[in-house]
Amino acid sequence: MLLAIDIGNSNVVIGCFEGEKILHVFRMVTDPLKTGDEYAAGIKGIFDFNGLDARDFTGAALSSVVPPLTGVFREAVRKLTGKKAFVVGAGIKTGLNILIDNPAELAADMVCSAVGATAKYKPPVFIIDIGTATKITVLDESGSYIGGAIIPGVTLSADALTRGASLLPKVNVEAPKKAINGSTVDAMKSGIVFGAAAGIDGMLKRFEEELGMPATAVATGGLASRVIPHCREKITLDEHLLLDGLRILFEKNA
Repeated sequence: MLLAIDIGNSNVVIGCFEGEKILHVFRMVTDPLKTGDEYAAGIKGIFDFNGLDARDFTGAALSSVVPPLTGVFREAVRKLTGKKAFVVGAGIKTGLNILIDNPAELAADMVCSAVGATAKYKPPVFIIDIGTATKITVLDESGSYIGGAIIPGVTLSADALTRGASLLPKVNVEAPKKAINGSTVDAMKSGIVFGAAAGIDGMLKRFEEELGMPATAVATGGLASRVIPHCREKITLDEHLLLDGLRILFEKNA
């Protein structure tokens, strides 16, 4: 089996692959203060609870947008599996033609999602990753990575609204029954969820106008399932797109 770990700003997503099939997906809260021993113990506890043996993994791959935790997880993976983890970074084989101003700026999670989209969907493709930030990126008709947009994330926006307006309470990221609401809580939920969905719809229309052709839209990320069902544009929900890309990168560089 392959152990695939994506270290994000809010969550760590752990995937277990048997060949191309993903068997299990687990999530942990990202905590920059934890040590490799603590993460190893936490992952082992999850594995034990689900009847998994870390010694069954024949390889491991890491994608990280939290640099201080990259080495921490390398150590955790080594202690868990006895394997040296492959890490997505500069100098690896991606198969991507990256046409942005500075390819070195492209974060590991965006590389993984683009590789996964290239393998699974016919270009052009719009990739919508809804996590701490909402990132919408573009693979053009030739499959080249040409850039995109980064939007304040759904939870970031909700937290900023609560902090900036003293009378507004903290609310969960969930859609109310309708857009027009008489209560403050439901009105906030409407703005947060439906506003995010409408923003994504609008950005996709702008992207298509600039690209000059329609594109396949694919959404991933921890909050995608809460927002994408309320979009008006046709968008495919692919929650494991990043992990699929991480697996493919591991295989390309094995």
